[in-house]
Amino acid sequence: MAGSSSNWFPFSLKRSQIGFLDWASFSPHTHTKRKKEENKAQQASGRKKERPISFFSCPFPQDTSRRLLLLSPRVRQASQPASPAILPECSSAAAAAPRPRHGRLRLGLPAAAEGLRSGARLFSPWLLPPPHQGFPILNSFASASVSPADLRGQGSAGSSDDSRCCPGCLGRNSIAKAASAVGPAVVNISCMQDAYGWHLGESIGSGTIIDPDGTILTCAHVVADFQSTKAVVRGKVSVTLQDGREFEGVVLNADRHSDIAVVKIKSKTPLPAARLGSSSRIQPGDWVVALGCPLSLQNTVTAGIVSCVDRKSSDLGLGGLRREYLQTDCAINQGNSGGPLVNLDGEIIGVNVMKVRNADGLSFAVPIDSVVKIVDNFKRNGRVVRPWLGLKMLDLNPMIISQLKEKSSTFPDVRKGVLVPMVTPGSPAERAGFRPGDVVVEFGGKPVESIKEIIDVMGDKVGVPFKVLVKRANNVIATLTVIPEEADASR
Repeated sequence: MAGSSSNWFPFSLKRSQIGFLDWASFSPHTHTKRKKEENKAQQASGRKKERPISFFSCPFPQDTSRRLLLLSPRVRQASQPASPAILPECSSAAAAAPRPRHGRLRLGLPAAAEGLRSGARLFSPWLLPPPHQGFPILNSFASASVSPADLRGQGSAGSSDDSRCCPGCLGRNSIAKAASAVGPAVVNISCMQDAYGWHLGESIGSGTIIDPDGTILTCAHVVADFQSTKAVVRGKVSVTLQDGREFEGVVLNADRHSDIAVVKIKSKTPLPAARLGSSSRIQPGDWVVALGCPLSLQNTVTAGIVSCVDRKSSDLGLGGLRREYLQTDCAINQGNSGGPLVNLDGEIIGVNVMKVRNADGLSFAVPIDSVVKIVDNFKRNGRVVRPWLGLKMLDLNPMIISQLKEKSSTFPDVRKGVLVPMVTPGSPAERAGFRPGDVVVEFGGKPVESIKEIIDVMGDKVGVPFKVLVKRANNVIATLTVIPEEADASR
């Protein structure tokens, strides 16, 4: 206490003596005399001698108007009904604890120590002047479901209990297990750019081995430059594994629009490979883990949640063909490109491709379902084949339909479908007879509710006719036949 003197002295009390003590009348001599008298009384009554509690030396102000309240579990249990030893933090019993009436400075470390041994309820021993009185605190051991004795053998690396109640829950080691499942398959990729003996620069990124034969997924911008429509390898591709082994990689394929590339390395022994999951089951709020080599720092792991499962390229101001991304708040930086985005089951659900500059928590990954289709196209066609219709489309939902009906009473009666606001002149759609304002309800003989479903129905079929059922103003129904063309890579 600033400006006041203090006396330091040690003392020892029995558990039964903890209660209200008036320090104005307390002295070592008085305490010794009382102690002898109580020992005689105990021996006469035949009670077992209690082990004293040793208190550390502590200063107390000479102000005799102040008292020390030691909140002993024994005293409190005598004045309160029995209750469970472990209370939730929101317990109303803690809020209803009686407040002492004397003094402003309260100290109760001995009571806290007693509480740890007995498992009794603990309340704040430091009670401040009004209006700050009565804030309950719970010791972390007293409020935990595991006793301190059980925690001694549970180090950060010694706990085998993940305590997950279901596959989607986050347990103590969930992130560590997910990272360890994929970590050995994550590689560092660097490309040295040279021209006429001059070192022009180096591109760094990450990748994931998806096949023990050395097939690696990464980002196209890490390993290739795109001059016109043709991908040109940046330079010598060097691949470094987590265990330190280095290989020279060969770029098999690269797609500019999706920013996905496949690199191959050769090894005499099978390489660690990561498992592919499904991005269709991901929901906003799901926990995910990002692995990679930011700034060439290998074995870097960050964690976060999925912020959006279908962030459109148009939302990000990206032109060209329509694309969708997984948005997360995982920390990624330069060098993370091409690294995996992993769920808690240790499965790849995306490939990290970019982040918003000068912003935190805005990272984007290509969904693994889209990546699998791209890799299949690489195998079948040597490139990604994308059908083109020449339509601008909009997914409809009940709220949008209600708004459109308010604006125009002639809007067709539909519950779902895809609206066509614009038709590109000279496109396959215009030749098929599409008009602005049409609502596509069936495509290829299947009911559709979204643009994604139309794209899935077309797949990589170019030059194949599709029957399309549309509804027009005043509920006029028309059946059209459209033949997609291959999308121009320069679009």
